[in-house]
Amino acid sequence: MKAKADVPFVPLNVAVLTVSDTRTLETDTSGQVFVDRLTEAGHNLAARVLLKDDLYKIRAQVATWIADEVVQVVLITGGTGFTGRDSTPEAVACLLDKQVDGFGELFRQISVADIGTSTVQSRALAGLANGTLVCCLPGSTNAVRTGWDAILAEQLDARHRPCNFVAHLKQAAPCESRG
Repeated sequence: MKAKADVPFVPLNVAVLTVSDTRTLETDTSGQVFVDRLTEAGHNLAARVLLKDDLYKIRAQVATWIADEVVQVVLITGGTGFTGRDSTPEAVACLLDKQVDGFGELFRQISVADIGTSTVQSRALAGLANGTLVCCLPGSTNAVRTGWDAILAEQLDARHRPCNFVAHLKQAAPCESRG
C-alpha cells in the first residue's frame, strides 16, 4: 500500500517492554530493535522497561501505560511462547477493550517464510485499550524485526492507506524520552 502524500506524519509516543528472565537492558537486542526502529521512523520513546516473566508485574506495567495520558503505543517483546513462565498474552488480553485479531494472524502468516510451521507456537497478539495500541511479539530479535518491518511501520504511520491505527489512538502531546 502507499502513503497518502497530503497527510502529515504524526510522531507517536511509544513505550517498549521486554519480558525476559535472562536478559538485561544491555543484552536486550529485541527491545533495542524496537527502540531503534521506532526512533528512526520519527516516533518518540516514551519509556523502556525490562521485566521478568511475571503475569502480575507485566499486567501492572501495561495497565500503567494504558492509563498514562502520554503513552499511545505499547510494544512488548517476549513471554508469548509456551514455556511454563510465558504469560504475556494472559497478562495483557484482559486489559484490552478490543482485540486486533488480524495482528497475530498476519504475524504468523509472514513468519512462515522464516520459521515454517513453528509459527503456530507464536501467541502474538494486539489490541486497543483506552486509546492505546498494545502489541505483543515473541522475544526473538528476528520476530521483532518482522513485526516492525512488515506490520507496525505502516500501521503506526498516519500516511498509510487505506487505514492505520493512528486515528484510533488517544491524542497526546510529544513526550520527552523517559527510556
